[in-house]
Amino acid sequence: MITYRDAVVAAFTVCATLCAVAIAQDSRPVLESTVFHWDALTAKPTDVGALRDVVRARTATLDELEMHITTLNPGVTSHAPHRHPNEELVNVREGTLEAFVNGRTERVGPGSIIFNASNQLHGVRNVGEGPATYHVINWKR
Repeated sequence: MITYRDAVVAAFTVCATLCAVAIAQDSRPVLESTVFHWDALTAKPTDVGALRDVVRARTATLDELEMHITTLNPGVTSHAPHRHPNEELVNVREGTLEAFVNGRTERVGPGSIIFNASNQLHGVRNVGEGPATYHVINWKR
């Protein structure tokens, strides 16, 4: 039979565990102002081109800021159209992409910016003759 003392000890243990988890999550370092040099970002080959991981960190106002740079080979997509709860920006650096946004496709080139809203289906495909490179900025609050 569970006694009052057992219930109090169990409640205290649950509270202590939840507090420890919260403290551990908040102890992740907050990203400070910094510069990410292109030459220092290592390109890792993928099946469709290359990927440069820039950062995945907590900031003063975000639970997570994630940035990466994708280079797609001609004629390929990074992955099938998908959706996710977080919003993201895609900034085209070079090449020509076909962006699937809001149920339609649109060609975009260098300097173009794609905003992918929360839970909306989106994707890109390289429709140019050479590589297409784009920067992805993704955040969670």
